[in-house]
Amino acid sequence: MTEDAPKDDPSLFTAPPMGEQERMVEAVLFASAAPVTLKELYGRLPHGSDPVTALVHLQKRYEGRGVQLLKLGEAWAFRTAPDLAFLMSRETLETRKLSRAAIETLAIIAYHQPVTRAEIEEIRGVGVSRGTIDQLLEMEWIRLGRRRMTPGRPVTFVVTETFLDHFSLESARDLPGLKELRAAGLLDNRPPPGADLPGQDTGDTDQSELFEGGDSAPPAPEAP
Repeated sequence: MTEDAPKDDPSLFTAPPMGEQERMVEAVLFASAAPVTLKELYGRLPHGSDPVTALVHLQKRYEGRGVQLLKLGEAWAFRTAPDLAFLMSRETLETRKLSRAAIETLAIIAYHQPVTRAEIEEIRGVGVSRGTIDQLLEMEWIRLGRRRMTPGRPVTFVVTETFLDHFSLESARDLPGLKELRAAGLLDNRPPPGADLPGQDTGDTDQSELFEGGDSAPPAPEAP
């Protein structure tokens, strides 16, 4: 976390006591509608302050409380304790539903990032419509990553801090594994297309229903 700390500069002022710095960080986090990065905290607190230590103290202070201090990607925010989330269910409004294609695309990006559009299509086995990508970009759940140093320099996609915040994840490495997803009913228990499991005939299994338009053919190669 210290990489976001400003370079040492001589100051005519003494930093506030750590207890006061904790109160300042607490106030900023509570007042902010979005997670706050360490760089932003350094910019808001008085010169010489140590928001890193203040965050550590605050995180310990809120352990076991109704709200907890969480690190979401490179930012910090107060969030309702997971075991009390059911109390907030009436306050949650679902404004938009993702299509099956969007869910699959988002999952591929989250688990394989950084990933190009061609790689997404190769994994899904069908083309990805521009509308699907645009929807995820508009929701700010994915963003453009670095371009690949390959012919054509294709752009890559990665998940955002908004995505991590929505699922209370510190990083994409905290995403559940396949066993957890199947246990939660979020994955089909059938094998993926082409999988040949002992004792199971997949020849009659129609996997086309999993994809947009029911087209299970691989995507056409991109023009050079």
